[in-house]
Amino acid sequence: MNLSLRALRYVVATADHSNLTEAARHLNVSQPSISSAIAQVEAELGVQIFIRHHARGVSPTAAGSRIISEARALLNHARDFAQTAQALGDDVRGEISVGCLWTIATHIMPRVISGFGQNHPGVAVHLEEGDHQQILDMLLSGRTELALSYRLSIPDEVKGELLTELPPYAVLPEDHPLAKREVLHLEDLVDEPLILLDLPYSRDYFINLFSSRGLTPNIAFRSRAYELARGLVGHGRGYTITNLVSQTPDTHDGGRVAAVPLAGDLEPVQLMILTLERQLRRPAVEVFIEYFRAAYGGASVKQTPFARR
Repeated sequence: MNLSLRALRYVVATADHSNLTEAARHLNVSQPSISSAIAQVEAELGVQIFIRHHARGVSPTAAGSRIISEARALLNHARDFAQTAQALGDDVRGEISVGCLWTIATHIMPRVISGFGQNHPGVAVHLEEGDHQQILDMLLSGRTELALSYRLSIPDEVKGELLTELPPYAVLPEDHPLAKREVLHLEDLVDEPLILLDLPYSRDYFINLFSSRGLTPNIAFRSRAYELARGLVGHGRGYTITNLVSQTPDTHDGGRVAAVPLAGDLEPVQLMILTLERQLRRPAVEVFIEYFRAAYGGASVKQTPFARR
C-alpha cells in the first residue's frame, strides 16, 4: 500500500466541504488533483469512500466515514511529529479540536482556554460547540478528538471519563419571593411557569427531575439558548433550571436573576471527558485532558452563586 499524506489530506478536505470544487479551492489545488487523489485512495483500499451526487457534491459511504475518521487521526499525528521534530526539547506542540456542549462552553471554556494557553502556549485549541448529539457526531466522525459533555446516551465506541457531578439549581427573578430562600424543592416551583432549556437530552433530564417526584412542570416557554432563558427569567416570565451557575446576576439585556440550590436528593448531571475507544491520544490531547482534569476533576464542583441582595 502506498498512500501519501497529501492524498489523505485531499480526502479529508473533500469530506469537510462535501464538494470537490470547494475542497480544491480551500487547498489551492486543481479539482482534477482532488479527483485523482480520491481515486488513488479508493483503488488502494478497495473501498468506495464517496458517493457522487450530480450537481450536489459528494457524501461519504458508511465505510468512507470510518476511513475519513482514521485519516484525520493520522494527519493529526503527522502534524504533531513535524512540529515536535522542529522544536526538540520544547514543550508539547500541536493543534487539538475539542467539542463542547453549548452550555458547558459558555460557563467553562473561556477560562479553560485562557489558562491552558498560558501553561501550554505551543498548543492551539480549536473549539467546536453544539448540542449533545452534535458533539457526539463530531467525535465519531473525527472532526474532534475529545469532547466535553454530560453522561447522556453515550454510544459504545465512545469512552467517557467522569470529572465531577453538578447538582441542579433554580434560577428565578431576583425579586421573586422564592429567591430569598436558602434552598428550594421542586414542589415549591411546580406551579410556577418554567422556561425549559430545550436541547436534546437536556430537556429529558429536566423533565425527569419532576417526574421522579411524581410532578409535572408548568412549561411556559422553551428555548435552545440558555442566555435567552435567563433573560426571560430576569424579566419575570418564569424560572429555569441549570446545573452550571453563572457568576453574575445580570442578564444580557439588563435583567437580574438569583440562583438557589434545589434540595431533595435530585439526580445531578455528570460532567464527562469523551474520547473514541479506538483512537490513541496524541501528546497535545493528553496535556489538555490533564489540565481539564486538574481544574474540574474530583468531587462535586463547589459552585458559588453571586451574592444575593
